[in-house]
Amino acid sequence: MQEFLQHLAGEIDKLHEAKTYKTEVALEGPQDHRVRVNGRDVVMLTSNNYLGLANHPRIRRAAIAAVEAWGAGMGSVRFICGTQTLHKQLEATISRFYETDDTILYSSCWNANEACFATLTGAEDAIVSDELNHASIIDGIRLAKAKRYVYKHNDMTDLEGKLKQARSEGARFVLAITDGVFSMEGELAPLPEIIAACERHDAALVVDDSHATGLLGARGRGTAEELGVWGKVPIHTGTLGKAMGSAMGGYVTGPRAVVETLRQRSRPYLFSNSLAPAVAGAAMEAFRMVLEDPSRTATVQANARYFRERMTAAGFRIPRGIHPIVPVIVGDTALAMAMGKDLLERGVYVSGFGFPVVPQGHARLRAQVSAAHTREDLDLAVAAFVEVAKQHGVL
Repeated sequence: MQEFLQHLAGEIDKLHEAKTYKTEVALEGPQDHRVRVNGRDVVMLTSNNYLGLANHPRIRRAAIAAVEAWGAGMGSVRFICGTQTLHKQLEATISRFYETDDTILYSSCWNANEACFATLTGAEDAIVSDELNHASIIDGIRLAKAKRYVYKHNDMTDLEGKLKQARSEGARFVLAITDGVFSMEGELAPLPEIIAACERHDAALVVDDSHATGLLGARGRGTAEELGVWGKVPIHTGTLGKAMGSAMGGYVTGPRAVVETLRQRSRPYLFSNSLAPAVAGAAMEAFRMVLEDPSRTATVQANARYFRERMTAAGFRIPRGIHPIVPVIVGDTALAMAMGKDLLERGVYVSGFGFPVVPQGHARLRAQVSAAHTREDLDLAVAAFVEVAKQHGVL
């Protein structure tokens, strides 16, 4: 045991030596467009709280009302101790949002992705996945017995080849999976082309739209709506922990047969506690707010355009795109993390990412814009970026 602990301590020492050891910043209040850190307010530019709902009065009231009506939790899984109607109402609300047959809730989208592939496929089947899909998709596929095929990122020729290969090698069913938005790039998957390829090869398509639900498309319906293929993605996985209330929780929504199979057989559902009522109540209110009024969706899109334009004009290396995820590429991991610390000192909280989260040489600061940000917030952030970049020789 002692040798094992010494080994782990040595690995941590290496992170410190490389200046890539990650530290957690303690927030002294709720998540919002500005947060309190070490007794002062800073611009929050590293949160998935895209619609600014994490601390919205309606969300807070909905969470409190749910606790008062339903208590703290179920104390077990739904098929054993009963399903509160609150959970069924949230599932129905999500189904209405996506215009799907049914929805099943999980404690996170990570669990939803774990459930999806292992449950819906068998050893006779094949799964075809983008190489840059989220870690939850990668781990979910590892749990499945199906044969795995990985295509080059957003490479439609390679996708076509992998779908053909899966069919030629005798797959009974083929399931393709992609992120709708890739979280380190803010890059959209080419869904029209992916859908067409899946149709040609009779493959079922799953899209994880965690970073698009509520914030892309005219009505906030996500990547498919943004790209003009709304209603053509059969199965979505998603999260309640980003734009839609920002607490936690995930779901799979799609055809009734898919959802019923997951409800009967998926291990993360059958062996995990149901969502806390506070989370379910808050998430349902978030979906209601987007269904009622898409103005927050329009605001986050406008804020993303503004910030991208200002940062590009300042000379930063930013991949082209429209998403509120704005990667500021600096190359070196230690540099990205050092710049993050200096930005926080100047009143802007933004996180640095490097290898193995992103490829070697592509380390970045990942800025994330919210509907709650004001132009003053964004201007302050741009000015701080410029100052810190000049200090480190990036500009």
